[in-house]
Amino acid sequence: MRRHRNVKIVATLGPASTDQATIRALFDAGADVFRLNMSHGSHADHLARLQAIRAVEAETGRPIAVLADLQGPKLRVGVFGSGPVELETGQHFRFDLDAAPGDGARVQLPHPEIFAVLEVGSRLLVNDGKIRLRVEACGPDFADCVVTAGGTISDRKGVNVPDVVLPVAALSDKDRADLEFACEAGVDWLALSFVQRPEDVTEARELARGRAAILSKIEKPAAVHCFADILKVSDGIMVARGDLGVEMPVHAVPPIQKRLVRACRHAAKPVIVATQMLESMIESPMPTRAEVSDVATAIYEGADAVMLSAESAAGRFPVQAVQTMDAVARSVESDPVYREVIESSRGAGNRTTIADSIAVAAREIAETTDIAAICAFTQSGTTVRLAARERPRVPIIAMSSQLDVMRRMALVWGAHCVLTPPLNRFREAVVNSILAAREFEFADSTRNLIIIAGVPFNTAGSTNILRVSPCDERLIYRTDPD
Repeated sequence: MRRHRNVKIVATLGPASTDQATIRALFDAGADVFRLNMSHGSHADHLARLQAIRAVEAETGRPIAVLADLQGPKLRVGVFGSGPVELETGQHFRFDLDAAPGDGARVQLPHPEIFAVLEVGSRLLVNDGKIRLRVEACGPDFADCVVTAGGTISDRKGVNVPDVVLPVAALSDKDRADLEFACEAGVDWLALSFVQRPEDVTEARELARGRAAILSKIEKPAAVHCFADILKVSDGIMVARGDLGVEMPVHAVPPIQKRLVRACRHAAKPVIVATQMLESMIESPMPTRAEVSDVATAIYEGADAVMLSAESAAGRFPVQAVQTMDAVARSVESDPVYREVIESSRGAGNRTTIADSIAVAAREIAETTDIAAICAFTQSGTTVRLAARERPRVPIIAMSSQLDVMRRMALVWGAHCVLTPPLNRFREAVVNSILAAREFEFADSTRNLIIIAGVPFNTAGSTNILRVSPCDERLIYRTDPD
């Protein structure tokens, strides 16, 4: 089974997509990566879903990536003594540390770390930004505000503080427990919420100890401002447009998305575009035209993956949502303009190593000769990511004897992942390339393959060889040395 597209689809699992039959249907419809949202459900729930994913993986013989999305710290107001309160634009309202129930004049904000960094003029956003307040006076235990956009405030609504870097760790106690559970259970990627600085990512990496790759969610202005440093210490990025659109002007989000996607591509690190992509399909079997255009835009930009959240986790039409994503992706990638856009944004930065040069050469040879596919052998995933960065016109067959690496590469643009036996000689790489290309119908005996690898084998970061080989099964039985 192979995908006839390059961009990958991430599907979130939840109440609407828990059983193995539904997960298999989502995979068959086009899901390449499954997301476990640690904000909802118990460890037992997530373990059952993970086991179902691995059962589907065994049935299909295709490596499947599993992404555990950590909740991150949640900043919330306290409770109100007499139910919800209506805040009027222009009125004054206080947040403080007093645990007494709130009223129309004040409410507890049980986060002294917020008061420690607030300044006059800082904004406080409540309930996903529906209510907005500006700080007029503040101290270590209070903030007197004026309401700039009114609305109904009620118990434990979330609070965003976009104008300051909060002295809050990206990992709460719950996140640490969830991280350890996810790593022990065998997830492939960890999505880190509430990232504000590169040190947040470093902390998560130390806790993961190589058991999962780290994907940083960009959802706060502070993360945008130091994105280059965050990208350096991350294995991948998620453009989490939901919270980003709350904390920043909504019109600023599209250009930020474009810049982040391009930066990730130049760094050869996968990037997911997420949030509200087909949101109407939670209730409707058909998306809006604007949603389809939004998905298409992310694909034209060169994103590695597009993500479904509630659409597949709790919606009425989870399989149809994945099918829609797949159809949009195939339509975009068959458009000649897509190739023009992708190739014009290729860039020449960060291509300074032998491995970089081999990936570029593979793409250039594929563009000028009769090449059916690029077969990239990898020990750590680097060779595959470098090949994918070039966005070649031919398929990429990612090959490794490391199952965990192939699962992680399932998130990478264009990578058709194939598990191989351990290899010791380059001739074995040629044989396995031919077998994979023919099994998955990438090529017949009349076509050629490009094979890139590192010799000696089983050494990460050693990509140093490129060979063009016929996809001729007679080569499988030859006994001559390399």
